[in-house]
Amino acid sequence: MASPISANKAELLAIATAVASEKMIDKSIVIEALEEAIQKAARARFGQENDIRAKLDPMTGDLRLWRVVEVVEEVEDYFKQVDLAQAEKLEPGSKMGDFIVDPLPAMDDLGRIDAQSAKQVIFQKVRDAERERQFEEFKDRAGEVITGVIKSVEFGHVIVNLGRAEGVIRRDQQIPREAARVGERVRALISKVERNNRGPQIFLSRAHPDFMKKLFAQEVPEIYDGIIEIKAAARDPGSRAKIGVISHDSSIDPVGACVGMKGSRVQAVVQELQGEKIDIIPWSEDTATFIVNALQPATVSRVVLDEEEGRIEVVVPDDQLSLAIGRRGQNVRLASQLTDSQIDIMTEEEASEKRGKEFAERSKMFEEELDVDETLSQLLVAEGFVELEEVAYVELEELASIEGFDDELAEELQSRAKEALDRQEEAHRVARRELGVEDALADIPHLTEEMLVVLGKGGIKTLDDLADLATDELIAKRREAPRRRQSQEGPPQRRSQRSEDKGGVLGAFGLTEEQGNEIIMAARAHWFEDEEAAEPAAAESQAEEAADAESST
Repeated sequence: MASPISANKAELLAIATAVASEKMIDKSIVIEALEEAIQKAARARFGQENDIRAKLDPMTGDLRLWRVVEVVEEVEDYFKQVDLAQAEKLEPGSKMGDFIVDPLPAMDDLGRIDAQSAKQVIFQKVRDAERERQFEEFKDRAGEVITGVIKSVEFGHVIVNLGRAEGVIRRDQQIPREAARVGERVRALISKVERNNRGPQIFLSRAHPDFMKKLFAQEVPEIYDGIIEIKAAARDPGSRAKIGVISHDSSIDPVGACVGMKGSRVQAVVQELQGEKIDIIPWSEDTATFIVNALQPATVSRVVLDEEEGRIEVVVPDDQLSLAIGRRGQNVRLASQLTDSQIDIMTEEEASEKRGKEFAERSKMFEEELDVDETLSQLLVAEGFVELEEVAYVELEELASIEGFDDELAEELQSRAKEALDRQEEAHRVARRELGVEDALADIPHLTEEMLVVLGKGGIKTLDDLADLATDELIAKRREAPRRRQSQEGPPQRRSQRSEDKGGVLGAFGLTEEQGNEIIMAARAHWFEDEEAAEPAAAESQAEEAADAESST
């Protein structure tokens, strides 16, 4: 580009128009860049200390140069200040404190160094404007599929030319074993756009599940029109994928529509994903049904949902175990991602052993704690009772309604259950005191003796120890209410209000966030009481000191 400083009026406007058109930016930005470049060159000619301004008329190309000076009584800076007498010559009627304009002669020619410096200013200004334009163009396009040309491969990352910008497909967002060749066209999902000093960073992905969703939307008109919806998707890029689909039109089969005539639609997606096998699964609101579908082609015997734990136990025939798990656990892993739950696969034999072990353990516990015979304890377990709390505090009518039970027996069982709980509470109290946990902690709401034993084992033995904790450090993530474990076969099984350890000190007890906050605030209450008690004591001490000083005087 020729030097804009030495160009005539027509050339200046032509340069501004050409640059704006080539870089696809506003012409006013280029005009502003030219003005800034001329100002810089003028300061180099007339002195860097001067406050020089330049104005280029975008219509005529006329250029005006001037310096701004302040009217002062006594001049200290001759470059930026003038006295009142000099100001009258420049602008009649000037007053003290005014800023006036001192016109400068036009520059028809500049030296090579000045011109080069001005060009750098223009290039930088235009480059910044171009980067901002690129960011504004792509910032709201995350989630779109875009086509570009592979420009280069650097350290395993693929640089893609998107026309007016560049994107990058990081190594972990590529399809494994896919060869990237410079000059080839490639489709990818815009996963994220970030602002950066070197320009917008456009991150692309070919491994994201949403990329597969977008490809299906391009191949299946019913998905694009919203008649069929992809409810969930999971991928092992380059190997296998699963999608759950549902039709909002009962006359259209969602799986058949996605497969297409002779598999034409799904094959188009498979080819784009380098041969990735795709299982298209009918989505269902019933979690158990959806899991059975997600584990295809394996046959499932039974599904047990534990919503509180977010775990799912799936029982399969012995000969279906390897098929359900898949090679290197791929099938069950994708099904877990698809349902957003942890799935445990077990055979009929393993499930039977587990149920038998749990049944025996619970029966033994009831037999010992309630002092009943084996038959009665097994009957309680068979009816879904798991812990003593459930026997002690269930509605009497529900307990008496068990076959072979009556009101008298139900009352006796509840009485024995409460006595057993009292014995456990006393044992926990002794253990808590042996650990050195203060009695003051026992007065805090929501804390049981068993919880205090857990706190003591965790080194939390005083009010200050407990008060120093954050709520998240004390409890698990919030649980709205204890939920029952449900199975496709048989009656619901009751669950204890406690859950497995979730990370907090008392994470095993299922405390809510509100309860955790109350515990922490109750532990901190003595801090505020100490402060309130200290204030009158301090005032009394100050009064005594003042009285002593007065008497000594």
